[in-house]
Amino acid sequence: MQSSTPFARIGTRGSPLALTQARLVRSLLVEAHGVSEDDIAIEVLSTGGDRTQASNVNLTELGGKGLFTKEIDEAMLDGRVDIGVHSSKDVATRLPDGIMLAAFLEREDVRDAFMSVKVQSLDHLAENAKFGTSSIRRAAQVLRQRPDLQIVPFRGNVGTRLQKLLDEVADATMLAVAGLNRLGEAHRATALLDPEIFLPAPAQGAIGLAVRSDDKRMAEIVTPLDHAPTHKIILAERAMLAVLDGSCRTPVGALTRTDGDTLTLKGEILSLDGQTAYDAVARDEDPIRLGRAVGEDLLAQAGTEWLSQWART
Repeated sequence: MQSSTPFARIGTRGSPLALTQARLVRSLLVEAHGVSEDDIAIEVLSTGGDRTQASNVNLTELGGKGLFTKEIDEAMLDGRVDIGVHSSKDVATRLPDGIMLAAFLEREDVRDAFMSVKVQSLDHLAENAKFGTSSIRRAAQVLRQRPDLQIVPFRGNVGTRLQKLLDEVADATMLAVAGLNRLGEAHRATALLDPEIFLPAPAQGAIGLAVRSDDKRMAEIVTPLDHAPTHKIILAERAMLAVLDGSCRTPVGALTRTDGDTLTLKGEILSLDGQTAYDAVARDEDPIRLGRAVGEDLLAQAGTEWLSQWART
């Protein structure tokens, strides 16, 4: 029987992937602290991002990535849950007051997967074929390679998107390999995309654990789950994104490699049509300094006039 005062209460979205991630965190906490699964509650919360899935509207038009975390943050601040389990790429760059990202699980595969029931690769799509995505980054990267393609809105969980391909809503789409792996659906990937060409979203593939900033006990509880190399990488990519978020809402990609204590971060920003792109690379041992340097380099290359043009689009 579950105790009346759980050891910890996890807040999560209700999608199959979110629940899989929450259960993974629970199992790791059980192992780290020698408690029972019954001592760790999982509370499913409906977020704005979930409630608007059927609309197929791009997240940027609805208010951005915080749509997938707002209700979980509020539940933490209200004391209803203790830990928010998130796909780190969905976490807003600027966290609400009173919330902090305390730990990151070891990062999964960062790549995107090309998905189609008709062809084997992006190059094999027919001229003017429909490519389904509601990610402005993926749309821009695809249009950079294939400007003839039609981008159609495409949201939903993995199963929903695969069904949309079967229903011919689109001829192809992209999904994060990390999510497919966690769901045991990696075999459904048609092809794995080169991350040097299709840079992932900042923080893609990493599960982040949020807690209240003043909750020292919970911060200590999640600390054993923190993967230090992943933590440094995500700090760098989020620092880059923080610089860019101040000026534009243009598509952003990031890829970080590690060599001992040194990080190498490659970042890119693109126009919405993919026809203009800027990239920057830097190396540093300090993740925050590295991320800021790459972000500032990108801003300097693009210029405020170019950035404001795409921000208005």
